[in-house]
Amino acid sequence: MFIRTARLLLRPGWAEDAPALFRAIADEAIVRQLASAPWPYALADAETCLATVRGPRAPSLLIFRRAARAPELVGTIGFGSRSGGATELGYWIARAHWNQGYATEAGIAVIAAARSLRVARLAAGHFLDNPASGRVLEKLGFTPTGATAARYSAGRGEEATSRLYELEVGEARHARMAA
Repeated sequence: MFIRTARLLLRPGWAEDAPALFRAIADEAIVRQLASAPWPYALADAETCLATVRGPRAPSLLIFRRAARAPELVGTIGFGSRSGGATELGYWIARAHWNQGYATEAGIAVIAAARSLRVARLAAGHFLDNPASGRVLEKLGFTPTGATAARYSAGRGEEATSRLYELEVGEARHARMAA
């Protein structure tokens, strides 16, 4: 899956992307907000991540800022599975690119792709000490479920409380929005 937006190119990662992925994510402030990325993060972790086979309904995409020069890796976004079978949106943006709207722009694009994948509902969450991620989710139309859950963070090496969100992306949402 390849997606192009006004400023971004979203595409699957390739083995050749490992050094750029490593440079972008090897920041404890990013990794501590993720569930599965370890800290410290090594080049081998980037290589393993890029070699992981994903199903067609669970794409993981690198986010590149399109520019006159070579595109620059600014983060990742994709879908995963939560226990219970829910499809979960996850993303991160490299620190040098925070507060530029890239997560929101990429999120809008992958939510549109979720419709073509026939995903009816998306789940998401953020650790309580990362309210900026909650603001992104709300901009994308996610609503808080009112629930929190303990979630393990490999970067922290422990569980942390996560606020849970959901978004209906299927046809029912479009019918309500049109009414």
